[in-house]
Amino acid sequence: MALVEREEVLASLEDMLADAVTGRGKIAIVGGPVATGKTALLNTLVEDALEHGALPLTATCSQSETGLALAVLSQILHNAPLTPEEEERTRNLLHEGARCAMSADPLADYVDQVDAHIVHALCMVLLELAERHPLMIVVDDIQHADRASQLCLAYLARRLRFAHILAIFSQSEESWNAPSLFQTELLRQPHCRRLPLSALSREGVEIMAADIVGDDVARRFAADWHAVSGGNPLLVGALVEDHLTATDAGGAPAGREAAAEPDEIVTGDAYRQAVQSCLRRGHPLAARVARGLAVAGDPGHLDRLLDLDAGVVVQTLNALHNAGLVGADLHLRHPQARAAVLADLDRHERTDLHRRAAELAYGQGAPAAVIAEHLLAASHNGGSWAVPILEEAARQALSEGRVEPAVDYLRLADGACTDDQRRATIKTTLVRAEWRLNPSAPAAHLDELTDAMHRGHLRGSDAVVLAKALLWHGRFDDARDVLDHLGRIGTIMDAETVAEIRAARPWLRCSYTPFLAHIPRVTDVSTQAPPSAPVIGRLEAATALAAVLTKGPHSQTLADVERILRGSRLDDMSMDAVECALLALIYGERPDLAAPWCDLFFEEAASRRAPSRQARLAALRAEISLRQGDLEGAEGLAQMAVRLIPPTSWGVAIGSPLSVLLTAVTAMGRLDEAVQLVNQPVPEAMLQTRYGLHYLNARGRYHLATGDLGMALRDFQTCGELMGSWSLDSPGLVSWRTGAAEALIGMGRAEQARPLLDEHVARCAPGPVRARGTGLRLTAAASEPRQRPPLLRRAADMLQASGDQYELARALVDLADAYQAVGELRRARTVARQAQRIAEECEAVPLVNALTQGGPGQPAEPPRTDNGPGTLSEAERRVASLAAVGYTNREIADKLYITVSTVEQHLTRIYRKLNVTRRSDLPASLEFSTSA
Repeated sequence: MALVEREEVLASLEDMLADAVTGRGKIAIVGGPVATGKTALLNTLVEDALEHGALPLTATCSQSETGLALAVLSQILHNAPLTPEEEERTRNLLHEGARCAMSADPLADYVDQVDAHIVHALCMVLLELAERHPLMIVVDDIQHADRASQLCLAYLARRLRFAHILAIFSQSEESWNAPSLFQTELLRQPHCRRLPLSALSREGVEIMAADIVGDDVARRFAADWHAVSGGNPLLVGALVEDHLTATDAGGAPAGREAAAEPDEIVTGDAYRQAVQSCLRRGHPLAARVARGLAVAGDPGHLDRLLDLDAGVVVQTLNALHNAGLVGADLHLRHPQARAAVLADLDRHERTDLHRRAAELAYGQGAPAAVIAEHLLAASHNGGSWAVPILEEAARQALSEGRVEPAVDYLRLADGACTDDQRRATIKTTLVRAEWRLNPSAPAAHLDELTDAMHRGHLRGSDAVVLAKALLWHGRFDDARDVLDHLGRIGTIMDAETVAEIRAARPWLRCSYTPFLAHIPRVTDVSTQAPPSAPVIGRLEAATALAAVLTKGPHSQTLADVERILRGSRLDDMSMDAVECALLALIYGERPDLAAPWCDLFFEEAASRRAPSRQARLAALRAEISLRQGDLEGAEGLAQMAVRLIPPTSWGVAIGSPLSVLLTAVTAMGRLDEAVQLVNQPVPEAMLQTRYGLHYLNARGRYHLATGDLGMALRDFQTCGELMGSWSLDSPGLVSWRTGAAEALIGMGRAEQARPLLDEHVARCAPGPVRARGTGLRLTAAASEPRQRPPLLRRAADMLQASGDQYELARALVDLADAYQAVGELRRARTVARQAQRIAEECEAVPLVNALTQGGPGQPAEPPRTDNGPGTLSEAERRVASLAAVGYTNREIADKLYITVSTVEQHLTRIYRKLNVTRRSDLPASLEFSTSA
């Protein structure tokens, strides 16, 4: 039908009313999509009827009252200004007419419902009344009128051509397109006119909204509101209401500013309720088709989904389009409209529709993700045909970082699968997927997988996954049993299993060394297909980590690690490759290289919504920050790690974040917090793992800080015994000898400390690495006072180069103390000032207190100068920073690869620029640097 704007229809009705007042009776049928304002239009006309000289008589039809004979006509006559005699006669006629209608054959046509004499008499009441008062009879939703009332109104319509009556009937779009016998009767009359009412245009939306939110806002959002509502006035009004709610406009309390206007349109509760209202007020088929569309997401094959005639579906979709719910593409106009339709579905109907949609999609060869989503929404596993579909959908979801739906798909597949071996594989995949969310979640599956292994249903590569999960949770006996089982598989291994076992060996070597003896040695199966890329990545990364811990961080190994990281992503089922590669850099004394990679992978894990991986990466990043002397950053990252997944989910790996947290708060002097961490229960099995080494070292540091040197020594020695028995005695992993030496020196047993320190330095990687710097610092502490300054200067050089600000501050504190011990007080004051600045940046409160409470850090303020260090050139700054901490001119020349004469010339200019006369007066604000 050709649709007309509201104002044009209203003008036409007013013209017809003017004719009716003069005795030229009219009939108007107003039709249009649901909620397009038909009722509001009629109400406007009714309110203005008296101004036009007509008496309004109204009735509203309801589907629930279609069985009440003469109910509509009773509404019309109830409000008529009749004389008492007319009222009495009308009441009797209505009673008698209702009795006749009730006794009539319910299958008979409506013209046989009431005796013709009664119909004539009832209509005469209205015709006679119209002689006294021109009438405007308005009946809303005439398609729901009872048949007896329709009979009387049709009779009246045939006789009001020359009466003072305007009869207006509104009807739904469905009735407009498929008129009933009553409506056909009306349309035969020459004085009857059809007035189709359209939805609002974009300009109409703007005009409607401007009355509520003002011209500027209406102009700004009119196009979007029209696009979402299709011009349906009910939906437009709801969108405007949601906008007002979002901006708090007009509703803010006095003295409070309204919220800012949103940048985009808002669809809230009002819009969702309006969508549901449209469907409830429309034809039942409209709601049914809308629900099918919301479930299927696509209009194709709705007839099969809903078991309806295709023509009926097309006609109903057009009606939904005219109602503003469906766009020109026959999809629901807005995601919130779909949500509203789905929310109106009862559970049984929703489940049934999604189940049928899944079966239809499967029959049409739809993508696995589409079918799986329907099965998930139906909470229905689909049976054996759906197992490969659900597995494929899970693989795709995991590759896209959608872990939660992947887990749901795998759970459905697990329930649908009847093949024991395939079910074990699905269960293993489920364990690895759930692990991304929370490592404790898969624990419920481990017993079932162990049983599947004993029954011969678990593949070798899946057994490796099971062993790793059991090790994480400290179930070492079960893990040992699984690893021994791998050795019993023998020659039936496939290439993937061989590669998994080869990758697991160096991984066990570095993290769970006591279990290495239980995993078989295997060789490649060259005749079979090559292993997958993720398995190869795990093998390469674990091998590189083992090489760093057993042979040292050679440059080629570290280059291989960075190549592995460049080719790694978190889109496979394991992050072991990334973790091993990062640990190789960390234990290889290159935390500076590890930090940006760790940050990159942490962001990727966050984008993929994998909290377990985020937590493990946060723990690694905390270790990096700790080794760079960023105590506060290390603490925050370690706390983040145990927030992302709770301590109970960490299993034996809790030693990773816990050791960093304990070390950091101890170094910052917060011993009350540290003792709580020490008293926190940890799995006993943790001490059989790499994580236990870090924990023993951290606890030993705590005992050093509290003065319990005996307990500290025992922790460090236990750590050393484990590392020695595992052949992992690498200072880059844990520097247990420096801790033990520090405890011995504190006990006055420096002679016993020196061999430990010599061995420690000998095992350190070449170059100015962190471990060598800490070893030299303690070697100085075990040496004669005169030997300490040069040792400590070398230690400070190495720690500065390694990037560990906290250990650098400790070395400078010791250097200031060493200068003071040999009587070089000015040098002591200069170094102490530098140490204090660095210690304050590290939040190392005990170091700051040692410097400011009677130690070498309490010198007088440095001399005031008119010129500051900022006036120095880069070359002069390097010379000045070395001179300030006591290096001789010859030592400076050797370190910076310049001549002694050049050093002297630099110092002359430095003294002049800084207005000082000797190196002990050089300001503490000079950055300590030994780089050329």
